[in-house]
Amino acid sequence: MDKQVVTYKSSHICYYRIGTGPRLGLCFHGYGEDATSFAFLEDLAGTQYTFYAIDLPFHGQTSWKEDLNFTHTDLQQIIHDLLLANNINLLVDAPKPHRELVLMGFSLGGRVALSLYQAWPQLTQRLVLMAPDGLKVNFWYWLSTRTWPGNKLFDFTMKYPGWFFLFLKIINKLGMVNTSIFKFVNFYIGNKEARIQLYERWTTLRRLKPNIKRIKASILQNKTTVRMIYGRHDRIILPIRGEKFKEGIEAYCTLTVIASGHQVLHEKHSNEILQSLKD
Repeated sequence: MDKQVVTYKSSHICYYRIGTGPRLGLCFHGYGEDATSFAFLEDLAGTQYTFYAIDLPFHGQTSWKEDLNFTHTDLQQIIHDLLLANNINLLVDAPKPHRELVLMGFSLGGRVALSLYQAWPQLTQRLVLMAPDGLKVNFWYWLSTRTWPGNKLFDFTMKYPGWFFLFLKIINKLGMVNTSIFKFVNFYIGNKEARIQLYERWTTLRRLKPNIKRIKASILQNKTTVRMIYGRHDRIILPIRGEKFKEGIEAYCTLTVIASGHQVLHEKHSNEILQSLKD
């Protein structure tokens, strides 16, 4: 695994090159993780693929200096610059890379992968989505990041979280939020540094909003292979979201539910992940 950095505007984007194979994979990690989450792919498929996995803004060793703003254009340009730095230019000859490029995303990274696919469907041969975010708009995320009053309240809450802890306990006791989500939110809100990171990460990535209708139309038009993996015991992103996304694109999309919670991107699930890259 080879660590590299590409400069974009005032920022430094950290990424890793994994494997030496002829096929190209772009990998996007989940919330609170970093690109090294994909390190096990080197032993798993490193002779078939060369993967490039990036640290997203405010994650890993990426230094993001473009305020709390990361757009579809930023994503496309960063990936384009990263590939050019490795002597790969997908935009020169579309027909050839159309059979080579694979986009992989876990959780938050699924939303990033979908956003990149939306821009480059003709260049993408395969989408591998592991418990992906982005298939359904979460009301609380929308309220806290895409509305002015919601974002102001979000900012205030991250600085003064006491009232929110009380509110969270009440709705949990009333059964209005499941225990897994309660524990997940409580973990990130309970630590001051984690709260700051949550605000920075959520707000910065708010503009990555995949257009699902447009994406499904592109999958049909370009005959893109889509492989989805969900955890049977996941209470954060449920498999039902994948089932609804699959409707209308069944000829190109398969969904696998494995014995896992939310963390499906793990070496212990290598067999299922490798199958999603090969079949």
